Amino acid sequence: MVDANVMDRGSDALKSRVDGVKQMDIRQTRRGWLQECLGCEAKNEFKYYVDGTQVASSLDDADFCCRCFCPALYPFETHVKEEGTGAEILAIDRPFKCAPGACKCCCYQEATMTSGGQDIGMVKEQYWYCLPTFLVMDANENPVYKVHPPSCCGGMCMNCFTEGNPCCGKGCCKVPFRVYPADQDDTDGDAPFVGKILKQPKSLATELFTDANSFLVDFPDSATAAQKGLLMGTTLFLNANYFEGDNSN
Repeated sequence: MVDANVMDRGSDALKSRVDGVKQMDIRQTRRGWLQECLGCEAKNEFKYYVDGTQVASSLDDADFCCRCFCPALYPFETHVKEEGTGAEILAIDRPFKCAPGACKCCCYQEATMTSGGQDIGMVKEQYWYCLPTFLVMDANENPVYKVHPPSCCGGMCMNCFTEGNPCCGKGCCKVPFRVYPADQDDTDGDAPFVGKILKQPKSLATELFTDANSFLVDFPDSATAAQKGLLMGTTLFLNANYFEGDNSN
């Protein structure tokens, strides 16, 4: 049995796992093969790796019907727990947001994040035309980061070639989201960025039998433990919004 004091480490567990970490690999697995075969969404399980070593795992808590019929909007709670101790590193909560008629201007998604029961911030989808944009904020709702795919044409189009040729070679099937300081006005084209969330290509077996995804997170050099936790949560938020089921396109 895990000691209660270990289970309550909360934000200390987050700090111990991300301090000094520059990159994290977040891999989605699939639970519920029967649900997969029937075309329904199974609960999302993620495993978190640093330098090839698993440091944490998570399993979302979401309603079955919502997952099946509202894959892009379903509410969920996810608890990221430290490997070996079960201490909660991070909790992500995305509420259900959908206006009558599913009008996009009233359905911008958001998720809040806590560690050890304390708010560390949130991520909110912003008003956008062609390029999805997100704002990451701290516990006081002060903007910390802007997150969006690399762009061109004055921010009107996504630049698909920043990771290489998107159809073949090293850029194949990669989808990057760049992380910019919130106060940086120019985020178009080759504007400098401080971090990145990269959706990585899947193996052939994964493509054929599941829609499990994999992400590589490059943390900003100056990011605090809480800010790294926010970007971990943002990764799961992006997956739920754009890469679940039929939303992978």
